[in-house]
Amino acid sequence: MKNPPKTRRPPDSQRSLFGEILDWMLAPLLFVWPISIALTHYFANNVAAFPYDQALREQVSAISRQLKFVGGKPVINLPGSARAVIRADEIDTVYFHVLTHNGRMLAGDKEFPPPSRMTPAGIEPGEIYFRDDELNGQELRIAYTYLNDVGMPPEQWVLVEVGETLEKRAQLANKIIASVIIPQFIIIPLAVLLVWFGLTKGLQPLTRLRETIEARQPADLSLISTKRVPEELEPLIGAFNAMLERMKRNVDAQQRFIADAAHQMRTPLAGLKTQAQLALRESNPRQLQNSLSQIAAGVDRASRLVNQLLTLARTEAGDQLHQKQEPLDLDQLLRETVEDWVMRAVEDGKDLGFETSGPAIIRGNPFLLREMVNNLIDNALRYTPPGGQVTCRVVGHGDFAILEIEDNGIGISEEQSELVFERFYRVDDATTEGSGLGLAIVREIAEQHRASASLTPNPRGKGSVARVIFPAWHLAGPTAQGEARNPGERP
Repeated sequence: MKNPPKTRRPPDSQRSLFGEILDWMLAPLLFVWPISIALTHYFANNVAAFPYDQALREQVSAISRQLKFVGGKPVINLPGSARAVIRADEIDTVYFHVLTHNGRMLAGDKEFPPPSRMTPAGIEPGEIYFRDDELNGQELRIAYTYLNDVGMPPEQWVLVEVGETLEKRAQLANKIIASVIIPQFIIIPLAVLLVWFGLTKGLQPLTRLRETIEARQPADLSLISTKRVPEELEPLIGAFNAMLERMKRNVDAQQRFIADAAHQMRTPLAGLKTQAQLALRESNPRQLQNSLSQIAAGVDRASRLVNQLLTLARTEAGDQLHQKQEPLDLDQLLRETVEDWVMRAVEDGKDLGFETSGPAIIRGNPFLLREMVNNLIDNALRYTPPGGQVTCRVVGHGDFAILEIEDNGIGISEEQSELVFERFYRVDDATTEGSGLGLAIVREIAEQHRASASLTPNPRGKGSVARVIFPAWHLAGPTAQGEARNPGERP
C-alpha cells in the first residue's frame, strides 16, 4: 500500500511567529559577533603592545644614558654586559644601533634598518618615539630618540634606536583574544537557550488564546475576554471581537430572515394551494378564470413579499454589492423615482406630485436610496384612497437634507408612528394589501446612511408625513457643526 503524500507548506505561507522572532533576535547576534571578534583583536593588540613598548622605551633610555658629547662629538661607552642585557630575550630578536647625523654607526647592529630620514623634523630631543619597520620579512617595533649637545643644530643630532620582532606581542594578544572569545562559545549557546525559553514563556498568552478559540463551539459567537491579556494582544482581540460582532449580526439577520420568510410565506402559499385546488375542481369557465386570476394575484403578492424579504436581508447583513456610497443629488434621485410611479398613480386615480427646492447633495448608495424612496411612495399610495394626493419633496436645511413624502390618506396615530417601522406591522390589514416590510426596509437603509426615518400624522390635516433626515455632504466633508450634531436629530 502506498504511503499517503506528505503535506507540504505552500511556498507563500508565513513561518511560525516563534521562529520569526527567534531569527530576528539571533540574526543580529550572528552579525555582531564577527564585529566583536575584530574589535577584540584590535584592542587586544593595543593592550599587548603597551607593556612591551614600555620595555623598549626603557632600553632606549638606558642606551641614551651611555652617550656623552666630548668637544661636540658623540662618545658612547656600551660594555658587553649592557649589550647582553639589551639582547636578553628568549622569544623575540632585539636590534639596536646608535647613528650620527651622517649615518655613521657608533654602536649596534649593522643589519638594523635606519630610518628613511636621518634629519629629525618636528621632534624634541630626548623624547622617545615609536615607528614600525620590517627586517628580513619580519615586522619590527622600534623605539627611538634623538640626542644633542648644547647649541648643536638638528642636522648633527645623534639617533638611538631599539627594535624587536612582534612574537611576544602576538602571543599575548592571542591569549587576550582567547580569554574573551572562548567564553563566548559557552555564553552564546546559553543566551540562545535563554532566549528560546523566554520566547516560549512570552508567547504563552498566544497559545492560551489559540486554545481558547479552538475550544469554542461552532455556534459560540460570544466575545473573548480581555482579562489577564498582555496589552500587545488587546488590539488583536479587539479586532477579533469586532469581527465576531459582525458575524453575530449577520447570523442573526439570516436567522430572522429564515424565520420571517417561513412565517410570511406560509399564508400566501397556503392561499395559492387552495386556489389551485378550487381551479382543478372547477368546470365553469368563468369561475375557472376567476380562480386563475386569484392565483396570479397571489403569485404577485408572494413575489413582492419575497423581493422585500431579500432586500431586507441584504440591507441588514450589509450586502457589499450595494454598500458603496458616493455624493449624489437627493432632489434629482427623488424626481427620477417619482417619474417611475406617475403612471401607476394615474391608473389608481391618485395625484402624485413633486416639489423641487434645488439640489440637495448627500453621500449615499443610489441603489439603496431608490429602494427606500420606492417603499415610501408605495406605502403612501397604498394608504391613500382614489382622488387623494401624494406630494414628494426634498428640503435643504443647513447641514441636513430632508426627504418628505406627504399624503392625505387614512393617516396614522401618534401611538402607531413608531410601531409601523416594526417588521410585518400593518395599520389596516383589512382594507389594504401589503407585507408590513416596506417601512422596516426604509429605517434599515436610513440607519446605514446615518439618517433618521419617521412617520407622523400630517400637521395640515388628514393623512401622514414620512420624513427621512440626511446629513448634508460638502466638498470638504461634513462641517464641524454637522459632525457635532446628531444627523438623525430633527432640525
